[in-house]
Formats: sequence, structure tokens, C-alpha cells
Amino acid sequence: MVPVLKAAEVQAKSILNKSKIFDYCVNPYTGCQVGCRYCYARLFIPRYSGHSEPWGEFVDVKVNAPQVLKKQLMRAKRGVVWVSSVCDPYQPSEAKYKLTRQCLIELAAAQFPVHIQSKSVLALRDLNVFLQFKEIEFTFTIATENEQIARLFEPHASSVKERIQALEILHQAGIKTQAFIGPLLPGDPERLVAELEGKVDEVLIDRMNYMDMIRGFYARLGLAEAATDAFFRKQKEKLVAELRKRKMSFEELF
Repeated sequence: MVPVLKAAEVQAKSILNKSKIFDYCVNPYTGCQVGCRYCYARLFIPRYSGHSEPWGEFVDVKVNAPQVLKKQLMRAKRGVVWVSSVCDPYQPSEAKYKLTRQCLIELAAAQFPVHIQSKSVLALRDLNVFLQFKEIEFTFTIATENEQIARLFEPHASSVKERIQALEILHQAGIKTQAFIGPLLPGDPERLVAELEGKVDEVLIDRMNYMDMIRGFYARLGLAEAATDAFFRKQKEKLVAELRKRKMSFEELF
């Protein structure tokens, strides 16, 4: 069940912002209803935004985002735009507000390359917009093939099965697709790779990088061993071996 949110409609001053990973980032929302236990944004967004509610239980909706973005694109140097860096662009609020969709329409009109990252199959709603881009890449985060583990760490994301099916739909439509296997969660790496084969152009692999934030959660679940460097190395080795076996493109981020 999606949590009850403290949602507020706000006015944004800027939407197209500099990013350390891509040239720009666009975040139509502050806060994220998906509520992932490991999200790095939960470390600073509550403090930055003035919210005291638990992560996943507040969302600020930047209702003027498309209009602000359109103005910024008129004077911005062309570059790759990451949608989104500190929230899921297709979190449940997007079904009502359609801000991500409207922002993508503006980006397509300006033909800025985009990289979209999500855990929600609501994204399929906008396939017709994706196809308007000359340069677009879509990434689904899939940290494990184990649905029970995924639900513990990503309580309000689409199921793993749904995400993999969505990757296949996007891939078949000609969209460049990625699976971000990170942070590495308990599961069967070989099975996950097998399920991704033929559905992605590339796989990215990363570990849990914010252990101090989540170590206690692992311990409460009886998964302390899965929070160790040895676990991350072993899982990565299994993934890499299977990816090489199947001749799939991949990148190791640790």
C-alpha cells in the first residue's frame, strides 16, 4: 500500500540544474513516494527541504516545472539531462500531475539527450514521448531478482517482474535500455542476468555505498552478512561471470 503523503504544490525557481553525473538533472518532485531504504537522497533532501517526515512520506510537487524548464532550455547549452537524480520521476504522484511527461515533451522539442532512471512501470505511459527523442536512454534499477527482498528495500516500487517486462517493451521499441544492478542486494545473480538477457543494451553494477545509513536495517532483517565487502565482491563476481558467458555488455562501478 502506498503511504499517506504530505503533498504540497510548490513553485520552482529552477528545474534544469547542473549534475555531477550528467550535464544536467531535472527533478519535478522533491521527495519520493517509492521510499527506498537505501536511497542516498534520504540523507540530505529532508534537511534541504525542511521536511521532518520519514523519507517516502512527503512530496513537494513543482507544478510550474514544465514552464520553467521551457524557459531554461531556450538559453541552455545542449547537454545530457538526467531525469531524475533525487526522486523517481514516475513515482505515484506522477500519475496525477504528469510533470515528468510534460518536462520530457519540452526536452524532446529542444532535442536535448535524456537519461531516464526509474523503478516504476508507469514510465510505459510515455513511450510515445520517448520515441520523439533522437538520443534517449532508459534505466530501470533492479538490485535483485528476489521479489521478497526487493519489497523490503524498495517498498513502493513496481515488482521486479514488471520492471523486466517493461525493459523488454522499451528495448523492442528501439529505446536504448540499461539495468542498474545496484545497490547489490541478496539474490541469485545468475538468474537475474538470465532474465535480463535480450532486454537490455548494458548492465551497470554497483554496491551499497551508504552502509552507515542502512547497516541497522540489514541487522534487523538478519542480513548482516549481505552488508559486507565480501558479499558485494562475491555477488559482483557471479554477475560478471554470467554476463561474460552470455556476451552481454556491462560496466563495473566498484
